[in-house]
Amino acid sequence: MSRKEQDIKRLIASQCHIGTKQLHFDQKRYVSHRSDNGAYILNLEETWQHIKLAARVIAAVEQPQDVMVVSSRPIGQRAVIKFAHYTHASSTRSARWTPGTLTNQSNSASGKFQEPQLLIVTDPHLDKQAIVEASYVNIPVIALCNSDNPLQYVDIPIPVGNRETKSISMIYWLLAREVKILRGELRQDEEWDVLVDLFYHKEITNDQLGVADNQVKQEGDGEEQEHQGEAEKADKDW
Repeated sequence: MSRKEQDIKRLIASQCHIGTKQLHFDQKRYVSHRSDNGAYILNLEETWQHIKLAARVIAAVEQPQDVMVVSSRPIGQRAVIKFAHYTHASSTRSARWTPGTLTNQSNSASGKFQEPQLLIVTDPHLDKQAIVEASYVNIPVIALCNSDNPLQYVDIPIPVGNRETKSISMIYWLLAREVKILRGELRQDEEWDVLVDLFYHKEITNDQLGVADNQVKQEGDGEEQEHQGEAEKADKDW
């Protein structure tokens, strides 16, 4: 099985081909058909080709940190941070975009003003402010685009259902792998030993919070007993 066939299987397993029930006219060229439940099905051949194209553009940026990747969608935040880590790009540490990040130089003192050469966004709808600012300063934009997303100011769209953490994570994982191959950090025939699971957004449940609280309480009780024992010993010695 070729690398391309393996990647298409990965994209299907992560449900990257499942769009929304709405279709923006900009996305017609990337849609294969419509499912029985009304969802538009994206053409994964187009998705794969655009991942390869986007990777070449990213790898062509001389300084990796001049690539900025953002996600105003919380479930994409972990994938963005992991992508930035493995490709040495810069990422926003918060899902909230600060207005003027790309256009207001008075933000330089606070460290919020950025001058990237390339911007990658996870959702053109939620990341609209970042895309508009990039258009003001002629920064090219790569975007993960669903069937209902407009392509205004987007230079390279990657067609994908960008509403689930698995699909978002798979795109960023494949993109990071391709960038590493183009930079010579990974051989073309070599399997990347980083699991896509590391890119997944993980919800902290109430049960997990309860376990963490109990652990903290037990550690605190243990330290308190230890301090009491030391105090009693000091009294006896005195």
